[in-house]
Amino acid sequence: MHKILFAAILTPLQPLAQTNIDTSNLCRGAYYTEEQAIKVHQEFAKTYHDAATWNKRAAIIRAGILEGAELTNMPAKSKLNILITGKRTVNGYTIENIAIETLPGYYLTGNLYTPINTSKPTAGILSPHGHFHDPDGRFQPDEQKLCATLAQMGATVFAYDMVGYGDSKQSNHEIPKALKLQTYNSIRALDFLLSLPWVDTSRVGVTGASGGGTQTILLTAIDKRVKVSAPVVMVSAYFFGGCICESGMPIHKRPDNQTSNVEIAALAAPRPMLLVSDGDDWTKNVPIIEYPYIQNIYRYFGKETDVENVHLPNEKHDYGPSKRNAVYAFFAKHLNLDIAAVSKNGIVDESKSAVFTPQQLAVFNDAYPRPSNAVMGDEAVGKLLEW
Repeated sequence: MHKILFAAILTPLQPLAQTNIDTSNLCRGAYYTEEQAIKVHQEFAKTYHDAATWNKRAAIIRAGILEGAELTNMPAKSKLNILITGKRTVNGYTIENIAIETLPGYYLTGNLYTPINTSKPTAGILSPHGHFHDPDGRFQPDEQKLCATLAQMGATVFAYDMVGYGDSKQSNHEIPKALKLQTYNSIRALDFLLSLPWVDTSRVGVTGASGGGTQTILLTAIDKRVKVSAPVVMVSAYFFGGCICESGMPIHKRPDNQTSNVEIAALAAPRPMLLVSDGDDWTKNVPIIEYPYIQNIYRYFGKETDVENVHLPNEKHDYGPSKRNAVYAFFAKHLNLDIAAVSKNGIVDESKSAVFTPQQLAVFNDAYPRPSNAVMGDEAVGKLLEW
């Protein structure tokens, strides 16, 4: 039933030229028109009608992600080599500059935000970022405020770099298998977060905006250790991510199956998920198309109230204050965080969430150079992914 049934409407609108990848199996950017997307999802919906038939479909989609991203035969996980090159204490939380060696010679850089009081277990949250610049990704004020505020609410948060962003400069961003590396890095980032003795493994969340939203839905789809997710300004029926790191490998289109980011996001079911959307990008239709579609899948499990949508029709593509406020409330509800600790008169106050310069948050610098075994260059990093 899941063969490629919709050939008349599955012609890519944005073909991708890329080395060593079969571009005929890629779904990139605005792959459908909005009208095509509606028809395709109507056909998808005919293939399941309850939890059992959805679970069968979900297994096919999940296997397709792992196969398409070349993650079916991941190398044995080595012991995490963790480097800490800086630490600051501010307003009830600490920030550490951290790198973890996810593959031999590859260092994933980031910042760990931890509540000062860890005498009781904390929730754990991963925060992958999108294609935001000036400053890069995790250095963005929006990202720093998000992580710091969640830490003040009682979560341990790890914000980590995309390939080629921040001080993760061992290769350029658009290497051919960036999607493989970033997804593997997310798995290893989760390993790291859950290795922290004060993190409650039953309260684990992930949130990111734009390309960080893509990383959010992919990790949630393939790793059941994620209990709550909040993809922001990303999930769309017609748009598949415009970067090679989101749609540069055949995770949506397999020899016997076609899927979309809507179905990939729905793999979170029945775990709680918040979709945040706006009126100025590819998420503009979420309240009338994507959200009802996903909510129907949650309904199969009797959990339709555990998926929510906050739509901001007058806002643009970012992770701004109102989007963060929606995530704070959702994570407080489902991860048992203390939103009152950061609220005044019922409104979240981020004034105690410090913002630092990229230089202050960087892991590697003149005083702490990148380790001597670091693999450098696109070709060398690409060879690390040959498994």
